[in-house]
Amino acid sequence: MRIDEGDGMAVQLNHTIVWSSDQTMSARFLAEILGRPAPTRFGHFDVVELDNGVSLDFADAKGSIHPQHYAFLISDADFDAVLSRIRERGLEYWADPMRHRPGEINHNNGGRGVYFPDPDGHFLEVITRPYGSSAAEPVASG
Repeated sequence: MRIDEGDGMAVQLNHTIVWSSDQTMSARFLAEILGRPAPTRFGHFDVVELDNGVSLDFADAKGSIHPQHYAFLISDADFDAVLSRIRERGLEYWADPMRHRPGEINHNNGGRGVYFPDPDGHFLEVITRPYGSSAAEPVASG
């Protein structure tokens, strides 16, 4: 995707830092769960690349970690694979962010979604339809 200068301001998320107690373990966890290539090293970060040019750059935290929420738009086929990996690892998962529906998935916006924790308590989410979309809209390809 090209960012044109002079056509107004174009803003895209490029990367974000994910604070971790063990950045290598956490980056590997995310890459494995999402079926991504192994993390690469850039400076002092372990980097997980996503298909839209955004990366999650894992770094060791010096103090306590304040859990964040990270949501990933994936295809239906990828959802099946991710949910299978969550179950194989024996991870808890929920259909809702309040954790009232354990062991379930949701069908919001005509798709599917699930929430689960990473090793540091970050709350991860995978969805097959963007929020506010309808079942008639195209699904992310993976």
